[in-house]
Amino acid sequence: METALTRLVGVRHPIVQTGMGWVAGPRLVSAAANAGALGILASATMTLDQLREAVREVRSRTGAPFGVNLRADAGDAADRVRIMLEEGVRVASFALAPSRELITALKEAGVVVVPSVGARRHAEKVAAWGADAVIVQGGEGGGHTGEVATSVLLPQVVDAVRIPVVAAGGFFDGRGLVAALAYGAAGVAMGTRFLLTSDSTVPNAVKARYLAATVRDVTVTRAVDGLPHRMLRTELVEALERSGRVRAFSRALREAAGFRRLSGLGWRQLVRDGLALRHGKELSWSQVLLAANTPMLLRSAMVEGRTDLGVMAAGQVAGVIDDLPSCAELVDGMMAQAGEIIGALRTGGASAPAGAEPPGAAPPR
Repeated sequence: METALTRLVGVRHPIVQTGMGWVAGPRLVSAAANAGALGILASATMTLDQLREAVREVRSRTGAPFGVNLRADAGDAADRVRIMLEEGVRVASFALAPSRELITALKEAGVVVVPSVGARRHAEKVAAWGADAVIVQGGEGGGHTGEVATSVLLPQVVDAVRIPVVAAGGFFDGRGLVAALAYGAAGVAMGTRFLLTSDSTVPNAVKARYLAATVRDVTVTRAVDGLPHRMLRTELVEALERSGRVRAFSRALREAAGFRRLSGLGWRQLVRDGLALRHGKELSWSQVLLAANTPMLLRSAMVEGRTDLGVMAAGQVAGVIDDLPSCAELVDGMMAQAGEIIGALRTGGASAPAGAEPPGAAPPR
């Protein structure tokens, strides 16, 4: 299936595996790339040396295109961009909108720039600055999220910009891909669906917790870092929501100290990264610290398997997924289902033939 996205980045299918911290490592990214999707390596939780090693490992596993996700506001963003360019990575995605100057520098180096946004005005801004495409995440998406549903936000952005728009938030099968294309998107981006594959390195106990979740077990909370954050409701989330300011600040300090040791960041840079998230928002100092070291809370679950001590970012689709296909099975199944639906619509049918459901197309629970 050829779209503006596949032509732009050179992949076979209009599907993006998003850059999830501690999850989107070399194994998952290369598996997604080999399946024909655009795999995105998450760099924010890596040291500079780890980033270089991860890029090289992906290169050793696949000859297909892939990208690297960056935090534009990170203190070492320039160093991460330098590593990207030195290693020949040709797609850069951003969780926060990069500056006009950074977009220009990357484009002059031949890099495709794809920021993620959650509002029409942000899409218009990065498009005016020269972004090549944009990922638009609706409120159904996991992690930091907004309040506007994808079905409302997506057509607004498609109408507002003249660059390829990739839809994110609420997608997990071929039906969603066809719906996004009908809205005018050039493809879909998925995080939770790729996290729940056999190629994901997330511990099995954590995957089991996701698979057991219903749509009611996925919540939006501000208790973790003061920002709307969609995740599974766990013991930690409930404890944070009950905590007073003193307990929250104490926990934030402990987590910040752990992340500082792990990442090699100094306290100054750690606080600066937290302040960047605080900009324009009314966050307490404990929330600033938690915002800076939320990666540590994610690591507890996604790496160490501690569902009791970590946070588990999750899109609402976690409540309708009940299997762990490989990336190849997932992408092939999605494309087959999408093709059958499009064919049925052309001939006056309303849906794909019975039995056409790919991995992940389980009915809502």
